[in-house]
Amino acid sequence: MNESPVGMRPAHAAGRAASRRRRPWRALLGAAASLAIAAASAAAGGLSISDAAELAREQSPSLRALRASVDGSSIAQPAAAALPDPKLLVGVDNLPVEGPDRYSFSRDPGTMQRLGVMQEVPNRAKRDARLQLAQARSERDRLQLAAADLGVRREAMRAWVAVYYAQQRLAWLDRLQHENGLLQQTLPARIAAGQAPAAELTMARQEALAIADRHDELARDLAKARAALRRLIGVRGDEPLTGEPPAWRVDAAALRGSLHRHTELGPYEGLLAIGQAEVGESESETRGDWAWEVVYARRANYDDMVSFQLSFDLPLRQSERQAPQIAARRKELERIEAEREDTTRRHAEEVEAQLAELQALDAQAARLREQGLPLADERVALTLASYQAGRSELAAVLAARSSLLELRLRALALDAERSDLQVRLNTLIAEQTP
Repeated sequence: MNESPVGMRPAHAAGRAASRRRRPWRALLGAAASLAIAAASAAAGGLSISDAAELAREQSPSLRALRASVDGSSIAQPAAAALPDPKLLVGVDNLPVEGPDRYSFSRDPGTMQRLGVMQEVPNRAKRDARLQLAQARSERDRLQLAAADLGVRREAMRAWVAVYYAQQRLAWLDRLQHENGLLQQTLPARIAAGQAPAAELTMARQEALAIADRHDELARDLAKARAALRRLIGVRGDEPLTGEPPAWRVDAAALRGSLHRHTELGPYEGLLAIGQAEVGESESETRGDWAWEVVYARRANYDDMVSFQLSFDLPLRQSERQAPQIAARRKELERIEAEREDTTRRHAEEVEAQLAELQALDAQAARLREQGLPLADERVALTLASYQAGRSELAAVLAARSSLLELRLRALALDAERSDLQVRLNTLIAEQTP
């Protein structure tokens, strides 16, 4: 159905006029923003559901943060396997502090000035584990980004669907409001001609009040839906929508078979890889590290000397130091695996519940379209014909129209729920990652 612009425009216009009187510069900014929105709308030809999804992806601050995290962890990978920075050694050996040669660097033959360099060398297993840990963290960040990217696009599509059906409900109400206006225009002549009692005009006015109350409720719902869409995609959330919600087919069997690739399970793969790398790093501590050192010694009255030294860690108390750390890391792996299993079961339950809900909604919507609405239309037509022939009262027509309106709104509500569920079920698996 064509979209119909709705809202409290006279009140808004009065508010803008008052604002212009108080602060002219605000009016200028508002006009500029309106022109910008109009230009964007004209260029884009309206806002489709795919446009909303892409805009949300481009403008999401959380996705920008995660992209920065992915870039940072990727950049840091080469440093993980690099050797520690060497150390510069500067010192003095055998400097006298008593006697006639105290604090002299040259008079005592045993005094030496030393300059050297020392390099610590972690064992190869530790360096490999650190590199694997950096790679696992980068992969975890990438998987988190994929999950968040799909989640942002899903929420934008759901917000678009909510706006679409809120507008559809308002359009049906506007149609009934128009029919009520026509009724109020024709009733005075019928009353004057004695073809209808005067109370019928009162009844029509009462119906108009009820329609106005319902209109306010639906306008409120539309404003909330627009606000949610605007939060996700910015000012373009105020543009008129174009197109219809896609009629996505939900393949229950395929969805159940691919549940292990649920987008929210992806980060657990990264967490498990991190845990395994940490276990490897703890196990590498049992091998010990080593270091080398070269020192040049200068003596005042004797030849200079060069010293070379190797040092090795001796992990002799492994049961007290390394073994508890290794056991703790393995317990952390068990925790992550248990959490992943719990999350998998929870998602399986949610998917089954959503599939059952979608099946019920499909059945209700089909029954309403094929039986409920045709019967309601028939009832309106029959009561209207009877009223026009003078065989029934206006109350029967108004009741029939009210029942038809409720069924129309119910049908749109069912379609909105079905579209929302279809969006959710079709965006559980990230087929493409950013």
